[in-house]
Amino acid sequence: MTITESVTPTTDWVAAATAVGTALAEGVAERDGSGELSLAAYDLLRSSGLSRALVPAEAGGGGATHREMGDALRELGRHDPSTAVAFAMHTHLVALQVWRHRHGMDASAVFEKVVAGAILASTGASDWVESNGSAVKVDGGYRVSARKAPASGCEAGTVAVTSIRWDDAPDGPQVLHCAIPLSAPGVSVEKTWNTIGLRASGSHTIVFDDVFVPDAAVSLIRPADLWPPILNSVIGAALPLVMAAYLGIADRSVELVAQLLRGRTEPHMVALAGEMMNAYTTATDLIGAMFTDADNLRFPNTDAHAARTLSRKTVVADSLVATVRLAIETIGGAGYSRALPLEMWYRDIHGCLFHPLPRAKQTRFTGRVLLGHSPLG
Repeated sequence: MTITESVTPTTDWVAAATAVGTALAEGVAERDGSGELSLAAYDLLRSSGLSRALVPAEAGGGGATHREMGDALRELGRHDPSTAVAFAMHTHLVALQVWRHRHGMDASAVFEKVVAGAILASTGASDWVESNGSAVKVDGGYRVSARKAPASGCEAGTVAVTSIRWDDAPDGPQVLHCAIPLSAPGVSVEKTWNTIGLRASGSHTIVFDDVFVPDAAVSLIRPADLWPPILNSVIGAALPLVMAAYLGIADRSVELVAQLLRGRTEPHMVALAGEMMNAYTTATDLIGAMFTDADNLRFPNTDAHAARTLSRKTVVADSLVATVRLAIETIGGAGYSRALPLEMWYRDIHGCLFHPLPRAKQTRFTGRVLLGHSPLG
């Protein structure tokens, strides 16, 4: 399917997401089958203003709030889950820069790139604290090599926001945080994403093969095996946005149940619908609480804020999965059929379980913080 539309820029970000989602919706099933990312979707996200919506107005962006961006991702997730989740990766990186801006740090270089049309590709899922890859110090910068997966939307990306392990640093193993153009010599994308859900998110592997990274592209050098406070700000900025994209899938699932079963009175069906709504309400309310506590990206950079956000993420993920499962169960045998989109939504919704941190790692993190320890240990 070829998408040729453009979307007029607006400051009604949900309306913009509706327009983009509507343009993409017809090809969702086809892309789910092929596993191909919609590159045209990113043209629409640029032309609508959504790709730069979070950039402050004074920096040339749309001036959207954190919550408004979450609402837009939620709306996009109602139409095209794979694109919504992949786009949330770009969006959360912009949100981190807004957090830095709100705390008196200079984010102008990134803002300029995003306003000019850059799409940021995150490798955070494979980086986390220890990171991977290798870096060698050379004149003016570093030569780096690594494989980073999954990197959602990387085929449409222009800049990889990544980190590289530097084991031979003078003061012991370090991690370099850096931005690398995906057009740089030695950078390639290996198409490795082949999953049961979110198949069209383009979450492939970015390969860095002896890539030169100038000193100016390195934003942070930190010890490799200690908890870095920067990740507290990433967690607080990113997770509300990412989970909002998945909430759009739950929205559609609940709406489909209401549409197909309106007026039915069978006791078991009514009870299952009520149980579904318990899970859905839990997810919706907790995502709202995540945005409230994020305080439009003014939240404090503390282990406690990160731990609370991660606890909410785990409960939200469980509740979102339960919502779609119960939608299938409430509808009955027809819900198990591929004639309805529920089976795709059920595959897609499971992606929320794997964003940092999965349950076992989250409970350890949150428990350690509660008991007065570093999150790592």
